[in-house]
Amino acid sequence: MYFKKLVGKKCYLSPIDINDAEKYTEWLNDQEVVKYLPLNHFALSLNNEKEFLQTLVKDHNYAIIDLKSNQLIGNIGINNFDGIYQSGEIGIFIGNKDYWNRGYGTEAMTLLISYCFDILNLHSITLCTHETNKRAIKCYEKIGFKKVGEYRERILINQKYENLVLMDLLLTDFIRQ
Repeated sequence: MYFKKLVGKKCYLSPIDINDAEKYTEWLNDQEVVKYLPLNHFALSLNNEKEFLQTLVKDHNYAIIDLKSNQLIGNIGINNFDGIYQSGEIGIFIGNKDYWNRGYGTEAMTLLISYCFDILNLHSITLCTHETNKRAIKCYEKIGFKKVGEYRERILINQKYENLVLMDLLLTDFIRQ
């Protein structure tokens, strides 16, 4: 069951439902879906995913739900939340490939970032992605994220090292969609 915590025009963010563990397990074992995720080299079991979801529900992590169909399409969250420095690190993935390149990621990011700035009173939001993840970088820049650096040759993919791009967003940079 889903609850409309943060609502947009295409999707809404809901607290994670542990009963979706099977769907998450399916997505997280699909190499195309996890290509740019830190867990792309794991084979995840249903039990592993259930345990992991139990930890996610305790923080600011949400299911991304299509507004019209109420269908689970992905996950988004703020991690490394630091109340003293008013900062956090955002992460997202759209597991349902039917929703790729349709603006759902941008809207989900905008919903969560608005919540982080307006309700949680964060000052800075960071993220990290592969330099070859052009679709994600375009989404992040559209929202206002700025590239602030790179980890050089940090990830080994298909016997080739790739850089990780570091980006951040301040309230003054945020472009609400």
